Amino acid sequence: MAKKRPQTKAGRPQTTGGARAAGTDVDVPVVGAREPCPCGSGRRYKACHGRAAAHAVTELVQRPFEGLPGECDWVALRELVPAATVELTLKDGLPDGVPSVTLATVLPMAWPALRRDDGSVLLGLQNDTPSGDISRDLADTLQRALEADPGTPVQARRAPAGGPRMQDLLDAEGAFEPVVHDGFEFWVPDPENATPEVAASLERANAAAIPTVKLTGVDAAYWCETPDKNHLRWVMPHPEERLLDALARLHAAGRSSLGEGTRLVGSFRAHGLTVPVWDLPSGVSADDVEKPATEFAERLAAALATEAPLTAEERRARGGLTNRQVTLS
Repeated sequence: MAKKRPQTKAGRPQTTGGARAAGTDVDVPVVGAREPCPCGSGRRYKACHGRAAAHAVTELVQRPFEGLPGECDWVALRELVPAATVELTLKDGLPDGVPSVTLATVLPMAWPALRRDDGSVLLGLQNDTPSGDISRDLADTLQRALEADPGTPVQARRAPAGGPRMQDLLDAEGAFEPVVHDGFEFWVPDPENATPEVAASLERANAAAIPTVKLTGVDAAYWCETPDKNHLRWVMPHPEERLLDALARLHAAGRSSLGEGTRLVGSFRAHGLTVPVWDLPSGVSADDVEKPATEFAERLAAALATEAPLTAEERRARGGLTNRQVTLS
């Protein structure tokens, strides 16, 4: 069921954010939908510049992390990994009083961001975002966190239309190296002295976290353990249609597994990228699939380079993989 949009009460203009007037370099304040547009046209805001602003905010960006270092890992941390952190490198360097900026999969009480007592910033990735562009929402949250008082969380809001994206704030040459954690103790420097609310949130989060390990031999592949079986979920950067063709070629040839008892079972579609998934026997660890994953990457590269049309058997294999594809976002 679609959520109803909250109505803005008529009265004074809202001053938190603004929209760029179409075809101009002038920022106009965001006002109530039924109020006169600040541009002076005499029309209501929703029928004038509000229309373009609303479209800019709600338009879905299919690949919000495209162009960022480690795009595949951004997708994995957003959708697949329970507890992980990454040190971020800002394009213009760290502001005074901010010793570090760390991306985290999730923060206590689902805060969008937190400015710690020492001035460092934690930015949460697995949050609902009010617009169709996760990157713009994250950038807005990060900018507000950099200016927040130490020791305070940053609340969610709709990012101003036309505001910067993470691609504008982060160093394009900076490393993106996720560190996967067993739990969420990274939330607080001293868990034993955490507030009751944070301690309760920490306990709930740790209880729900699925054990996860990032493979070292290939990019953006994550092993996880569940009660019945283990899985490998591997975020890949290749165009979807081309990747599905390559996977179908390998599947039809009996070369899509990662060893005895393992099976390619389908894929996720998340933020414009495809995430193949393998079922693994419960006794197969992350270390056990390191070498098979590296060997599979070589087979996949050869299959991706093949230009021949799919055979009938390969088309059937592709249909099976497509039927088992699930869209996460």
